[in-house]
Amino acid sequence: MAETLIRRAGTVLTMDDTRQELSRADILIRDGVIAEIGEGLTTTGETVDARGCVVTPGLVNTHHHLYQTLTRAVPGGQDALLFGWLRTLYPIWARFGPEEMRVSALTGLAELALSGCTMSSDHLYLYPNGARLDDTIDAAREIGLRFHPTRGAMSIGESDGGLPPDVLVEAEAAILEDCVRVIDAHHDASEGAMVRVGIAPCSPFSVSRDLMREAALLARDKGVMLHTHLAENDEDIAYSQARFGCRPGQYAEDLGWTGEDVWHAHCVKLDGAEIDLFARSRTGIAHCPCSNCRLGSGIAPVRAMRDAGVKVALGVDGSASNDSGNLVAEARQAMLLQRVARGADAMSAREALEIATRGGADVLGRPDTGRLAPGKRADIAIWDVSGVESAGSWDPAALLLAGPTQVRHLFVEGRQVVRDFHVTTIDLPRVLEDQRRLARRLMT
Repeated sequence: MAETLIRRAGTVLTMDDTRQELSRADILIRDGVIAEIGEGLTTTGETVDARGCVVTPGLVNTHHHLYQTLTRAVPGGQDALLFGWLRTLYPIWARFGPEEMRVSALTGLAELALSGCTMSSDHLYLYPNGARLDDTIDAAREIGLRFHPTRGAMSIGESDGGLPPDVLVEAEAAILEDCVRVIDAHHDASEGAMVRVGIAPCSPFSVSRDLMREAALLARDKGVMLHTHLAENDEDIAYSQARFGCRPGQYAEDLGWTGEDVWHAHCVKLDGAEIDLFARSRTGIAHCPCSNCRLGSGIAPVRAMRDAGVKVALGVDGSASNDSGNLVAEARQAMLLQRVARGADAMSAREALEIATRGGADVLGRPDTGRLAPGKRADIAIWDVSGVESAGSWDPAALLLAGPTQVRHLFVEGRQVVRDFHVTTIDLPRVLEDQRRLARRLMT
């Protein structure tokens, strides 16, 4: 049996059912699972010294477009609202292929890992030039992060009144056929699964009502989750009302897009009735604060959502609209925005960290992760709080107030993916060179 012992952590924020916080505690990992938490534990395996460190569950990212790590800070989209930003970037993305998808996924997942993330979703909704969802799944397996890729799609192009160019849309029958293929090939429903596939038509303005309805039926037949963008900004609301005669929440409910197996990205503009609907139906939300700020979309009503009982998680969103993929920075931004909107007591550092860990796991249907307790998967982040970023902090566990934004050690399923601030599983300098080569080609 493979064992690793994390010894004498300064503080352990378990995020367990009692939100227990421990001092000078050990964590014993055995065969990818947390075997024991306590003091004075021993092992015949590897030992990791966690003195002077805060240990948390690995952070969980519930919304990303990994392919966008090749298109950060594109000049034509830097100061545009959502629809104008998309129109700038669609022609660039149309030049992607399998290599761009794989290299951008490796880059984005490495960035997430260094920010303490152990599990990430991804929303890939365009497949130009032979690209497939498999390209990103292969990248996640190589780097070793737990991965929830979603087979996205766009089916309504400009010629039919949609936003994306026709070259990036697919026939709906082909979309559903490929959803079946990737689920059958890659989805693992078992506890501790490293890959689970979801179905994710892109948005109400890029797919038909029929595809949304058929996707929901297929997902439930296959036992997988559903994901899309919803109520992201004022343009989104106006489009829904003009095109469908209702607000986005009603649109989602009418098509079967509410329930514990559904999570929506953004939801910046949900009203009170929609918040109540999502709370009753146990529908999840991926809150993307940095992207919402970058695109001027607004501040999502996260405090009201949480108070109503809505499941809320975090997402870094695509790196073309963030333009970072640092999940601990995203958690801090979520906390600060709620304080801007509702006052300094609107959200604590610990609550924001809970959203980033346990909250994300719950939204993705993964109660086997997101908390540190015996029997849970060994997805663990170790934060060194002895450096300059935490100097003078009276509460090292308040990581989002005064703490590092890069993890010292990171374990996923008991495997060390980050050691002493460096990714161990891939040749990151080589990946970054590939990234630069591909970016230069796209710029020409």
